[in-house]
Amino acid sequence: MKLNEKLVFDEEKYKGDLLNVRKLTVKLPNGCLATREIVKHADAVAILPITSDNKIILEKQWRSPINDVIVEIPAGKIDERDENPREAALRELNEEIGYESQDLQKICSFYTSPGFTDEYMTLYFAKNLVKVDNKLPKDFGENIELFECSIKEALKMIEQGNIKDGKTITAVYYFELLEKEK
Repeated sequence: MKLNEKLVFDEEKYKGDLLNVRKLTVKLPNGCLATREIVKHADAVAILPITSDNKIILEKQWRSPINDVIVEIPAGKIDERDENPREAALRELNEEIGYESQDLQKICSFYTSPGFTDEYMTLYFAKNLVKVDNKLPKDFGENIELFECSIKEALKMIEQGNIKDGKTITAVYYFELLEKEK
């Protein structure tokens, strides 16, 4: 069965600083027309930072779309056309938690929510953290509260529904698997 859709019409509905919204009319494989609403978003990175005493550095941050504080790992969009995901991850570590990593490893890349957005995220694992001498400023309007926890505590937070962020859950489970392999 063919699954590809053919673009018939593409209309920009909103153009903002962070994202663009487009309304597409597509022709389905059976010949019928359908509508797709697409959020265009810059690619992004997320980093699981692990301290020298094997603690995870997490953030609490207000997120307006869910009207609540959420617990998550450091993350952000790739800002410049010539910035690669690794460079963005190192920059985000500096901006959000004031560290650099001497051992930054890619875990995986994935679409965050392909049902409505094209955002593509690369997830990293950061060890051998060192405090930065020249801390970069946080993004305007970004208010973050940092805390550390063990893998056991993070898993309990997931189980209790206190960590609800997909990238963070993925990263914590990845770290749990690494710990089990030791």
